[in-house]
Amino acid sequence: MRILRVAQKVYPDVTGGGPYHVHAMSRDQAAMGHDVTVLTVDADGDSGEAEGRPHVEERDGYAVVRFPATTAPLGNAVSAGVAQFLRRADEYDVVHAHSHLYFSTNLAALARRLSGTPLAVTNHGLYSQTAPKWVFDWYLRTLGRWTFDSADVAFCYTDEDRDRLRGLGISVPVAVVANGIDTERFTPAGPASEDVVGDPAVVFVGRLVEGKRPEDALAAFERLRERAPDAGLTVCGDGPLRGELERSVRERGLDEAVRFRGHVPYEGMPAVYRAADALVLPSEAEGLPRTVLEAMATDVPVVASALDQLVGVVDGGGETVPVGDVGGFADALAAVTADPNAYAPRAVVEDGYDWATTVARTTERLERIVEGR
Repeated sequence: MRILRVAQKVYPDVTGGGPYHVHAMSRDQAAMGHDVTVLTVDADGDSGEAEGRPHVEERDGYAVVRFPATTAPLGNAVSAGVAQFLRRADEYDVVHAHSHLYFSTNLAALARRLSGTPLAVTNHGLYSQTAPKWVFDWYLRTLGRWTFDSADVAFCYTDEDRDRLRGLGISVPVAVVANGIDTERFTPAGPASEDVVGDPAVVFVGRLVEGKRPEDALAAFERLRERAPDAGLTVCGDGPLRGELERSVRERGLDEAVRFRGHVPYEGMPAVYRAADALVLPSEAEGLPRTVLEAMATDVPVVASALDQLVGVVDGGGETVPVGDVGGFADALAAVTADPNAYAPRAVVEDGYDWATTVARTTERLERIVEGR
């Protein structure tokens, strides 16, 4: 197949679970013999040359085509270059767009309406972590619904996310394909990082933005320290809240107990998880985060928000807590670090979240909509 992958962000231009998913899917489909092009918006909103990123690049078996942002309302970049390129959609067998939350995916939906090229849209999470929920409630019942219903298939990570789409009146055919991870890379065996602090050692991995609620992680950790005075918190990730969080750590007198590591390359994350006793993720909105699966594959129990799509995944591999319940997060962290043998996180991941299966099932469904063109 000739696959045009439309993605606002791609690794390593931008870090995070979604961008890495785009990269790994493109790399592995190219290794299967498919011709893959990723169409994206330059991460800096310019030509990218200052960062050494060319307009067109061949890497890992697939092509990347970058266009500068024309404007960015609410931080959501729009690119006239992407719109122009999508006029060539009929040169491809299928267009696969990632996340309905981006204007690039809206443009891909318009291209589907104007051409005969089939479109797939992967739902990486219904809500953004950078804007109020009411904004996206309105969006999902208007332009978002139109975008999904323009597609030939929508990929969802869980049955719960499929049911949420149906609850919004979205009628597109849905394929539920779990967001797997590399269970051979993320394994308990291997070296552990020396840059993870505390005993027990808690890690937070993710963007430091409001939707991830990192302040809740810090507040829960402070309460955990009342029971486990040697506990430490290592924060892996960066974002606009970092300065505020660092000030909060100083004000709480936790300088020696909390370490900010910034962005840790993907290749370094298995060692981080191996040094940890628990992962904490108190987000108010998520799809199916790779961080949760990666930690569990490394046999690290998880304490995460009790979001519908996470409860069934974390069950047996950790605890889930209502969003915003700082005391509940502290209690759950105390439980999973006090008796880690009560959980079997790796067994949960091995039972249904292997990346090779994700690639195979996604590719098979793309082939089906191409054959039905």
